[in-house]
Amino acid sequence: MAFLDQNPALGFPLAAGFGLLVGSFLNVVILRLPRRMEWQWKRDSREILGEPELYDPPPPGIVVERSHCPHCGHQLSWYENIPVLSWLALRGKCRSCKAPISIQYPAVELLTMLLFVACVWQFGFGWQGFGALVLTSFLIALSGIDIRTQLLPDSLTLPLMWLGLIASLDNLYMPAKPALLGAVVGYVSLWTVWWLFKQATGKEGMGHGDFKLLAALGAWCGLSGLLPIILLSAVAGAVIGSIMLAVQGRDRATPIPFGPYLAIAGWVTFMWGHDLIGAYSRVAGLG
Repeated sequence: MAFLDQNPALGFPLAAGFGLLVGSFLNVVILRLPRRMEWQWKRDSREILGEPELYDPPPPGIVVERSHCPHCGHQLSWYENIPVLSWLALRGKCRSCKAPISIQYPAVELLTMLLFVACVWQFGFGWQGFGALVLTSFLIALSGIDIRTQLLPDSLTLPLMWLGLIASLDNLYMPAKPALLGAVVGYVSLWTVWWLFKQATGKEGMGHGDFKLLAALGAWCGLSGLLPIILLSAVAGAVIGSIMLAVQGRDRATPIPFGPYLAIAGWVTFMWGHDLIGAYSRVAGLG
């Protein structure tokens, strides 16, 4: 790792290439994990209700099964599965049935590449940099799933929270106490908003996954990072959400996923939270 820190001309291209590969895997997680969850929910429901077993083969797994065209089932060869380049070479269409291939694939791969390079630029190629890559990967997967399904799976949010708490045991980003308080206060703060909104309106204003995601971000960013995360996510949600609703021609009553805005705010705070807090303190002091 020290060698890569001393030779960034080699380290950054490696981080970019690794980001493209991880981004390709994250596409699989985003598309397949919700289907696996739904299949498991139906299976558990039939068991609880005492209904007879049905022939319901599981959807493709996340790791073992090869990538395939969702339209015709054509299994992709290795040269059809090269991040970004294959999509460009195929002109965004399946080689077998010519059905369009979603732009999500190259978009997620390029986004992961750019964020991975930013992580190693900020934290280097040691354990801090590796932890930043892990956090970034989880946030990209969670954002993609929430945008598509309005779900934030416990199988991602809870491990992310525990990883943040484990990292704090070695003071990787902060001591254990701020990380633990960040997780607890992060969960309780959004739960309180949800509970008050439900008491006032009889409706649920957000999903429980948002509480757990903020708890996970609190474990990584600490107690002091919660306020910037909440403020940034609220601003991002108001601006980007309003633009998206206007473009899609929908009214403000349309539910929108809040997870991606939490993820954006959490990642920015994790990367540059101290600088943001310092800049705010200077401006407040000048005022």
